[in-house]
Parts: sequence; C-alpha cells; structure tokens
Amino acid sequence: MTDRVVITGIGIVSPLGLDTPSSWKSLTEGRSGAGPITAFDATQFETRIAAEVKGFDPLKYIDRKEARRMDRLDQLAIAAANEALDNANLKITPENATDVGVSVSSGIGGITTLGEGFKTLLEKGPSRVSPFLIPMMIVDMVGGYISIIYGAKGPNIAILSACSSSGDALGEAAEIIRRGDARAMIAGGAEAAVVPIGLAGFGNMGALSRRNDAPEKASRPFDKDRDGFVMGEGAAIMVLESETLARERGARILAELAGYGATADAFHITAPADRGEGATRAMRIALRKAGLQPSDVQYINAHGTSTPMNDKLETQAIRDVFGEHAGKVAISSTKSMSGHMLGAAGAFEAAVCVLAIQHGVIPPTINYETPDPECDLDYVPNKARHTPVKVAMTNSLGFGGHNTSLVLRAWEAR
Repeated sequence: MTDRVVITGIGIVSPLGLDTPSSWKSLTEGRSGAGPITAFDATQFETRIAAEVKGFDPLKYIDRKEARRMDRLDQLAIAAANEALDNANLKITPENATDVGVSVSSGIGGITTLGEGFKTLLEKGPSRVSPFLIPMMIVDMVGGYISIIYGAKGPNIAILSACSSSGDALGEAAEIIRRGDARAMIAGGAEAAVVPIGLAGFGNMGALSRRNDAPEKASRPFDKDRDGFVMGEGAAIMVLESETLARERGARILAELAGYGATADAFHITAPADRGEGATRAMRIALRKAGLQPSDVQYINAHGTSTPMNDKLETQAIRDVFGEHAGKVAISSTKSMSGHMLGAAGAFEAAVCVLAIQHGVIPPTINYETPDPECDLDYVPNKARHTPVKVAMTNSLGFGGHNTSLVLRAWEAR
C-alpha cells in the first residue's frame, strides 16, 4: 500500500510576519501587509505600493559572508526552512540524509541579483559583474542552499510554473514520497520580486492595483471594484513525510496532503481559459486522488488575485466543480492581506489551509465591500470565521496556463 503523505512542520516569512505564529495572527485579525514601497524609490511608477517583508534580518540564519552571496529570496527561504524543520523536530543526520529531499520553487528567481548585475554591466563594464551572479539568480539555487545548509541528500528539484510553482513543488514532493524516492521532503517556495524591473513589468501589463492612496485596501479579491493585484514577497516551507516515518519518529502530524491536481489551459500566455476550465480539471483531479467528494470540502483558499478576469473565472470553476455545494463552502483569498507572493503563493496558501484545519479558523477576504454579481459565493468577508475545518483545498493559477490544486485533510489514523 502506498504511504500517505503528512505535514509535520511549517515555516513562514511573509508581509504579515517573520514567522508562522505572527503571520497567522495577522491573517486571523484581518490585517493587511500592504503599504508604500520602501525597498526603492517608486515615485516614477504608476503603482507605488506592495506587500513587503519588513524587518527581516538574514544574519539570524546565515553568516554575513554567505548572505552576501545569496539573493533575497534565498535568504527568505532559508529562514522559513529553519522554522519548518524546528517545527517538525526533524534533524538531518548522516544516517538519514539520503532519505530527505528538497522541492522548493520560485516563479521569478533572483531578479534582485539580475537587476543589480545589469546595472553593474552597463555602468562599470563586464569585468565588474559578480562571479556569483548566475548561482544567485537561478531558481534551483533556493533548494540548493537548503540542501547544502541542512545536509539533505535526497531528490532536489525546482519547478517553475509561474504562480503555480510552489503549489507544484508541494504536489511533486508528495509524489516523490509516495513512489519511495524519499521519506521526507522540505518543500515550498520563495519570492522576492518587489524590485523596479518587476514592478514595471507587472505594472505595464495592467496587472497591478493603482490604489496608491490606500494600499491596505488595494487588494480586494472578488469585490466589484477590484483593479489588480498587489505584489507580495516572502517564503513558505513545509516538511512533508511518509506516514511511516512520521510514526517512527513520533512526530506531531499537522495534516495530510491528500490530493494534488495539475493541468494546462493550452489557451493563452496570461488569460485563464473560458470558465476556468483548466482550474476545474485540476480541482477534480485533486479531489479524486484524495478519494473525496466536493461536499467533503469545508474551505477553499482561492487563488483570488483581485484581478477582474481571474476572480470571475475561478468563481465559475468552483461552481462547475462543486455544484450545489458551491454556495455552502467557505472561500477566502488571503492575498487580500499578504498580497500576491507570486511563486511562493501556493505554498503560503497551503500552509494557511493547514493552520485553518489546526485552529478551526478560516481567515477572511478583507476589503470585500461591493458584491460582484459574477462573483456570488461565500468569500468570508472581512472577518475571520471560527468553524471546524476537516478538508481544505487551495488553488494556484499561473501565467502560461498552469493550474494547480491541493487538498489538505485533517489527520486521522486509519
């Protein structure tokens, strides 16, 4: 019989807090992490707001010399991995190192490093470009650093599927465990793309909110007056294990990663397919793999970007999958508070689902003020809801037509 995959540790660094407890507290209190951009002078940009990670000190986790050779997203990921491993009480030793793998992704990669490298090239010439530029910017180095620092010698992969990246990283990590190639995986995602070129690129395609006068109200998923997403940054890492290993270790099991579905729209480079057809198939696959029916789900953490098209089509996809139950399931978009953490969003939102299961609290969708007739479901408006959650689902939808759905279930021994 294939081993079940369980979650034993969570680590979060987000615009809402520098660890899991503080991030969760902000979520349940409905606090926004958005504000005016402080990382650089954004005066010339039409969008001048973002959800930044404030007060982060990488030297708490990495020595100064190593930190200088890492992009910001690597630093954020290492901090989250450190918390996740501590939370799981998983020690990687020479005896178990080959049984522990890494699956950590980013949608953008080391864009801070790349931007600085181009600036140096243009201003000072090619001989002054850092020899560390390539390892600092490539997506797989996030997992590479985690593997090196903690000694994990199992499979080490980095999946790049835009905003589905870390959702896929978790899903594929679970598949690695199920097929016996590892007994535990350090899995999730990180992103740090709040930089001038990132802001310009997303802004010029019309994806970002321009509510510069009220940043905390700018991300408003499913609200009729939504005008785009707020860029976010951060990292979320979880420790996944086979049930057998978790039992052998006497680990505290937080939840089960019960189902994973991934599909492609084959439609458009940025727009979702009609009626969110690809998302519909991903949700159905995840439920089938989990052995569950739509009526078993109490909570959906939606992709919910606060863009006009995404929120409407995701609502239609949920209606198509859940039928009559669609109006009974609680749905929220925590991007209303965290902003859109891009490639790290899927892992962050899966962690939120685990925390909702653990605490019996569903975070709200804040800034929900004016209902949209085309978004007519229960979005847990503005205030957290205290209710038992046994089964939760989270969706991630990425540019290029990537769709990912994960099903998280409260742990019950069989």
